[in-house]
Amino acid sequence: MRRRVLLDTGPLVAFLNRGDRFHSWAEKMWANIEPPILTCEAVMTEACFLLSSTYGGKEAAIALLHLGIVQIPFDLSEEAQAIEESMRRYSSVPMALADACLVRMAELYPDSSVLTLDSDFVIYRKNRNEAIATIVPTASR
Repeated sequence: MRRRVLLDTGPLVAFLNRGDRFHSWAEKMWANIEPPILTCEAVMTEACFLLSSTYGGKEAAIALLHLGIVQIPFDLSEEAQAIEESMRRYSSVPMALADACLVRMAELYPDSSVLTLDSDFVIYRKNRNEAIATIVPTASR
């Protein structure tokens, strides 16, 4: 079974912004991922905001959706209760909406890994006690 990749904001921004310190790493990761890459609207919102000073960045992020490379199969209104519970459980972190959505997506797609730069995914758990598989830069970077 093919492992699904769930996309967090950091690697998306790094991939689209050549000036990002993780750009080379993100390019290598994207080259080895079979589309579609799944994400949520909260990640796309964060990415577009962070790419607002990168020429063509927001447009490139939206183009990935238009081309089907990135897809959003997540409906926040249907998952609001689970999201609220996660955000409450991790209020001391604190958990962002995008992170809560990705944790829920990891529950909905049990064969998935989260492509992220966020170390909080070491803390977060899916199904209350299961570690979430992640794809992260090595410690030497």
